[in-house]
Amino acid sequence: MIFINFAQLMVADIPEEGLMNLGNLRSFTFKELQYATDNFNSKNILGTGGFGNVYKGKLGDGTMVAVKRLKDINGTAGESQFRTELELISLAVHRNLLRLIGYCAAPVERLLVYPFMANGSVASRLRGKPPLDWNARKRIAIGAARGLLYLHEQCDPKIIHRDVKAANVLLDEFNEAVVGDFGLAKLLDHADSHVTTEVRGTVGHIAPEYLSTGQSSEKTDVFGFGILLLELITGMRAFEFGKTANQKGAMLEWVCSLSIRNLLFCVRVT
Repeated sequence: MIFINFAQLMVADIPEEGLMNLGNLRSFTFKELQYATDNFNSKNILGTGGFGNVYKGKLGDGTMVAVKRLKDINGTAGESQFRTELELISLAVHRNLLRLIGYCAAPVERLLVYPFMANGSVASRLRGKPPLDWNARKRIAIGAARGLLYLHEQCDPKIIHRDVKAANVLLDEFNEAVVGDFGLAKLLDHADSHVTTEVRGTVGHIAPEYLSTGQSSEKTDVFGFGILLLELITGMRAFEFGKTANQKGAMLEWVCSLSIRNLLFCVRVT
């Protein structure tokens, strides 16, 4: 049984004014997405983070979707992520980039609706069963690279993702890599070398120069992609490797230590 606060629902379904031209994106009511996710049932949570939760949902026509319900919409973070993803989706359309189906904009809610990715994220599959074979890992790496190349070279202005990591690379029903989560992305003119912002991202995946200066560029994404490659090759996550707690640390430092000792051939593929 679903209990709904209808007083809140009536307010939530009032469209927010001032949104940009959203083309073919579908505008959902809060009520539609509430029903689709079984009232945002915790059993339907696909992922969670500082932005809020992502829920598995089923639309009235049977389409399976992933619904991102943003928090802190009264602050700057939630609203900024919402508008960033809406704006960038009109620029970035590619088979290896997560497309946006629609959105819900209301005075008390901000939600984004994406296709449901049947095979989850690369992060969830690194230790999942059955394990990814080498051909699958190679295909994922190539797909993610194509998506990032499109953002950097074919979009005008170019798009800097700023949070490239295994958790943000999703896998469709064919295990094709789809780069998602553009909440931290920034636009950069092709004539500019970098954009300076507050440092945001995930520890272990942030480029050193970005961490120290706040300056990000496509090179920032290339660093994150390099960490993703190491995760794919080793089967280990950036901060989750080593047989004991004392051995755990940043993957990059570990690989650098192997390189110094000429022991890179010892890296184990799991």
